[in-house]
Amino acid sequence: MDDTPYTLITGASSGIGRETAIRLSKSSRLVLHGRDADRLEETRRLCENADAHLCWPMDLRQVDRIEAALTGLMQDHGIRVRGFVHCAGLLKVAPLRLLDPQAALESINVNLLSAVEISRLLVRRKLNEKALGGIVFVSSTASQFGARGFSIYCASKGALDACMRALAVELAPDVRVNAVLPGAVRTAMTEHMFADPELMRRMAADYPLGLGEQADIAAAIEFLLSDNARWITGQQLVVDGGRTVNISG
Repeated sequence: MDDTPYTLITGASSGIGRETAIRLSKSSRLVLHGRDADRLEETRRLCENADAHLCWPMDLRQVDRIEAALTGLMQDHGIRVRGFVHCAGLLKVAPLRLLDPQAALESINVNLLSAVEISRLLVRRKLNEKALGGIVFVSSTASQFGARGFSIYCASKGALDACMRALAVELAPDVRVNAVLPGAVRTAMTEHMFADPELMRRMAADYPLGLGEQADIAAAIEFLLSDNARWITGQQLVVDGGRTVNISG
């Protein structure tokens, strides 16, 4: 068994997940999750000490398969997981009248239920002993506000935040559980918004500190996993350049 603890990052094949992986690889061994094995391998090669990290290709829409897949990976490699970062996310924009129930369920599986399932597995002593110490869910400021066509995304992120608070109480004092709520940063999931110059201009005007970078979110995640946040649990850390407090109109 490998006594060196790992940090598991879902959604590590791109965006905030990849940026977080690169940042955390300086101080931790990683289990890198993503749906695309090739892009996941690209992330691994971008990390420091690339050979020390493991890749876990998995489609989180299939929540019922997570237990067998994650258990097999951890047992095959004899590893324990100390930190869990849920960066995986699915955003499908659709007005209510065009909402597809199957697509809605897939979003809920990826954004919420897979995070719950992985957390459940990592607190099992038989699988992970008592190694887990910190969980960070990457939520969204969409959990606090509404937007046209975002009903399922907002609902799934709102539920994720509520789950975070409940788990923070349930798993204390052994495990701290927090959420990071990013504002607008450019990722593959938000590329359609950033591709519209007029929309981007309007968005930027609402952010007192300007639009953010993926590194800003990764830094917040790193902080919440660190001992510097040892007395912080059950919190929503909004990282949005002041957008949510801006009522200037």
